[in-house]
Amino acid sequence: MSSGKTASEDRDVYTVTPHDGGWAVEHNGEFSDHSPTKDEARAAAHKRARAAHDAGRPAQVTISDETGFFLGARGVRQA
Repeated sequence: MSSGKTASEDRDVYTVTPHDGGWAVEHNGEFSDHSPTKDEARAAAHKRARAAHDAGRPAQVTISDETGFFLGARGVRQA
């Protein structure tokens, strides 16, 4: 039986994204934790996701323009 929800609808999603010349955490259309670097915003997003998880809500952190998939070695010929 399916509830019709997608994976992102049943969890809190915190997205690290460029914003106002720096980086910020976007959640439900609101921006917070503005930072000059992506690493600082990423740390803030993980902190928020951990708090959501500790409160019993599934959470996910995504990084704008990063897919999380690795293509492996390029230019390697296979016989």
